[in-house]
Amino acid sequence: LLTMPPGARAKAHMHESHETAIYVLSGEVHTWYGDRLEHHIVVKAGDLFYIPAGVPHLPANLSGAPSSAVIARTDPNEQESVVLLPELDGLVA
Repeated sequence: LLTMPPGARAKAHMHESHETAIYVLSGEVHTWYGDRLEHHIVVKAGDLFYIPAGVPHLPANLSGAPSSAVIARTDPNEQESVVLLPELDGLVA
């Protein structure tokens, strides 16, 4: 279970060797994804969002309320395959 407080924003990153499925329980999360974070989606309570392995992404809670989600990954050592992409952080205002 992951809770993002209002205004929270992750750093641009990707998971090299595992997929991620995110089911939003409450609130909403804006997510930019793609090689240059060129795609944008708002994932709301009740939505399921899938991120394939190797896809750069950056989630942010731009709302005034917390957002909670259940996150499932296909690798038990998932933190070891996280790659930060600081060169993409500035692409999302």
